[in-house]
Amino acid sequence: MTIHMENPNQFQKQLLLKDVLTEIRARREEFDTKRHVPRDMIEQLKQLGVYRAHAPRCFGGDASTPMEFLKLIEAISEADGSAGWVASFGSAAVYLAALPRETLARVYANGPDVAFAGGLFPVQPAEKVEGGWRVNGLWKFASGCKGADLLGVGIGTGEGGKPLTAVLKPEDVEIVENWEVLGMRGTGSHDLRVKDVFVSDEWTFVRGGVPSIDEPIYKYPSIAYAAQVLAVVNLGVARAALDEVSQAAGRSSITGAPKMADRAYVRISVAKAEASLRSARAFFYEATESAWESILKGDDVSPDQTSMLRLAATQAARESANAVQSAYLLAGTSAIYDGHPLQRYLRDAMVVTQHAFLNESMYDGAGSVLLGVPPMKGYI
Repeated sequence: MTIHMENPNQFQKQLLLKDVLTEIRARREEFDTKRHVPRDMIEQLKQLGVYRAHAPRCFGGDASTPMEFLKLIEAISEADGSAGWVASFGSAAVYLAALPRETLARVYANGPDVAFAGGLFPVQPAEKVEGGWRVNGLWKFASGCKGADLLGVGIGTGEGGKPLTAVLKPEDVEIVENWEVLGMRGTGSHDLRVKDVFVSDEWTFVRGGVPSIDEPIYKYPSIAYAAQVLAVVNLGVARAALDEVSQAAGRSSITGAPKMADRAYVRISVAKAEASLRSARAFFYEATESAWESILKGDDVSPDQTSMLRLAATQAARESANAVQSAYLLAGTSAIYDGHPLQRYLRDAMVVTQHAFLNESMYDGAGSVLLGVPPMKGYI
């Protein structure tokens, strides 16, 4: 096959992505065992542009579109859900843009490839002192914290009742390694503990607050995007699961039964799962493109569009989990053994659906908007 290199840089990026994904697949058992994605792998994600994707252009960022970033995370997640989950927090640059411009200049002083991780909940009270805050507390679910360059913790509420985040250096934070779970083991979503650390006002920001940088990506609904970057992980995991079943369908059964591909119920189930997954994926990217097009036209993203982003994210996460479950059921007894890929896919996919941004209540919020009823607080 002849490859036309109209854009040599793009071709090089594709080669790099292929190499990194190959290594991720080879090392995913290591990630599970260590309970985190090691720092050397984070460095490779930086080379892929994960952390510069949404960094400000004025500080060397790539100005990637939401669609470009989401598809990159989807590809990484197909190789390993935990790696995709950790990489998804490259989107945190959207939050960080609410820091003062002078602070951002310090954040990106050595380049745009800055990995941020946060344990924002439960929000802990902090003492207001002259020039800043005296921070103490314990926070949960700091995914990717062991490979982060900066860490954030939730310390109260800022404008509009939204959580206020304090940004700290890793040396000022204790990582409490207690991530003992069945799924998404490699995300390193440990607790963070901070003891009597001063954080100046200029190193705090309101999550979803007004950005200090005027670029299109910072006009995209930040909380909805936070849901999207996690939901897209399940799209990648589901793709891997269905591909696994397709590859196994032609193998002979140890019992002498017909091959999976020769069984009508298998063919029907695979087709239904494929249709559901592709439908959810199409809705997901359709909603994304609609919101982005509004921004590029100079318009605000409407409440209806924001609601569709959240609904599409929830639907993608859940239909993906259903596809993985279908794949697991079709695989038979071979899938019950430790080390079978579908064991990992099943565990990981179910964890994604448990996230607060993707749970069942999101349907209630979307239904409220569709029917003209005020949605729950914080939905839009």
